[in-house]
Amino acid sequence: MKIFGVGMNYAAHNKELHNSLLKTEEPVIFTKADSALLTGGKPFFIPDFTQQCDYETELVVRISHLGRSIPERFAHRYYTEVTVGIDFTARDMQQRLREKGLPWDLCKGFDGSAAVGEWVPLDELGDVQDLHFRLDINGQTVQQGHTADMLYRVDELVSFVSRYFMLKTGDLIFTGTPAGVGPVHIDDHLVGYLEGRKVLEFNVK
Repeated sequence: MKIFGVGMNYAAHNKELHNSLLKTEEPVIFTKADSALLTGGKPFFIPDFTQQCDYETELVVRISHLGRSIPERFAHRYYTEVTVGIDFTARDMQQRLREKGLPWDLCKGFDGSAAVGEWVPLDELGDVQDLHFRLDINGQTVQQGHTADMLYRVDELVSFVSRYFMLKTGDLIFTGTPAGVGPVHIDDHLVGYLEGRKVLEFNVK
């Protein structure tokens, strides 16, 4: 199983981090180790190598069958379920890596950094580009997103990634985060919602 992440896929988030509403020339793709996967409501443990570990709430797509070099017009055939996920990021480490021009593996791909919720069939939700999702921490909404605001649509992402990697059943694509990211703290209680349905819930340790 492969876990792909997409950077800078919502303009407001790009402005939040980079003071720019830029759209990159092509999708920014990074990967996470399979040990990054966090499921079943298990707690997230803040790593000891970061002083600021941020949540990034995202729509996550699960690939349903094998595909390579998938034309964009056929990409919708390669996924049938979605959920809400958290792409945890060691933000202070990311800043240091960026300054040195180094990859993001250490700040993005560490163990437990890819939390995913309960999978929901798309035929229960409708258009993948018209879904609302949000994250509550300790009962307060801290981040909200609408997939219509993506700079690169889900089908574009599936097609683009498949040019470089053979997609296999069970591979995951975190499709990018909207504005509103922020740090988590010990004893925080996180709950993620997709179209008003609770699909993700866990604690921070």
